[in-house]
Amino acid sequence: MLIGMKQTPTFEIERAHGGIIAGVDEAGRGPLCGPVVAAAVIFPSFDIEIPVIIRDSKQMTHIQRAAAYEWIVNNTKWAVGQCSPAEIDELNILWASMRAMARAVAALGVGECHCLVDGNRVPAELTGDAVVKGDAKSLSIAAASIIAKETRDRIMRNLAEKYPQYGWDKNAGYPTQSHLQAIDKYGINDQFRKSFGPIKERIKNETSHD
Repeated sequence: MLIGMKQTPTFEIERAHGGIIAGVDEAGRGPLCGPVVAAAVIFPSFDIEIPVIIRDSKQMTHIQRAAAYEWIVNNTKWAVGQCSPAEIDELNILWASMRAMARAVAALGVGECHCLVDGNRVPAELTGDAVVKGDAKSLSIAAASIIAKETRDRIMRNLAEKYPQYGWDKNAGYPTQSHLQAIDKYGINDQFRKSFGPIKERIKNETSHD
């Protein structure tokens, strides 16, 4: 079903499989700093009435996401997992995302469940299916995308209180022009992903000038 140009996710995939289904998604692969955060969500029923908008979190306004987040945390079983900047540097962002997803599902504490994972790869620790553009197709994945994004945004807002000079409450750690200028002015700290190009380049330049 389409509303305008936005695909509306449904429980079609969940119903086709049956059993306990956990939607899994992550947020924060692109930023230069902060953790990558994954979420897993299990709906109590595929016939549940949902009074809020739930779709790919990137297609939602902040107000829509906040309302959806509150409803999801109060009406589903959910959990989050994350990987720190140091783990991202150790593993690389793909494998750190996989680990965060596995941690989120483990934190659900439900034992066996079938995972619908957004993207084209299922973490080795999980049983399930990869669903390309899953947050536009599956309500469980879309709900997980909302929990992951809202959780990560809150983490970055909290970090912004400690490091206000970088504007993380506004840029969420993404490489905006103002963020890159702030990094040039104030340097890097342990929240930055040192394996990411712009940060690696700045470390290299600092070292060459010593």
